[in-house]
Amino acid sequence: MLSGCAIVLLTISGFAGSGKTTVARGLSRKLGYAHVSAGDAFRELARERALSLEQLSKLAETEPEIDKMVDRRQAELAQSCEHAVVDGRLSGWVLKADIAVWLTAPLEVRAARIAGREGKLQAAALNETRVRDTSETVRYSTFYAIDVMTLDIYDLVINTTHWDQYAVIAIIAQAVKAYRKVGKR
Repeated sequence: MLSGCAIVLLTISGFAGSGKTTVARGLSRKLGYAHVSAGDAFRELARERALSLEQLSKLAETEPEIDKMVDRRQAELAQSCEHAVVDGRLSGWVLKADIAVWLTAPLEVRAARIAGREGKLQAAALNETRVRDTSETVRYSTFYAIDVMTLDIYDLVINTTHWDQYAVIAIIAQAVKAYRKVGKR
């Protein structure tokens, strides 16, 4: 744990399978921060409505309140913590973070990770991930006027293909340790 740290809020963003939740969980443990996951809130909402993630994503294309509800939940949870690591696709956009991180990896790598964690065939995970990426990109553009491929809002962009979760956590922890708040956002 980093004591005396001026960091209050870190956001970890990226597409499905980029490593957001795994890295955020590990980073929150390492730093002693709370962990808030927009993905968990979205998955919980899908379960409540007895829908798959793909079905809820499709429904969210016509019901902007779904994403806004997830955003509100993550913001409320993050604000209730003294220090938090928040992971979610739009977390870097909708929360005012001290450090905003974007994790990336090629579609095929992300789909392989999703297939492994969800026990799916890789071809099915690839198709579902492609559909989900497209759905989310359209929704975020339509409802928020956000181009998720605009990365200049992030302080750190890491391709998780090149490092395992422990190395990515170490890179971000080093950024937290070196953080200097100079005219941020």
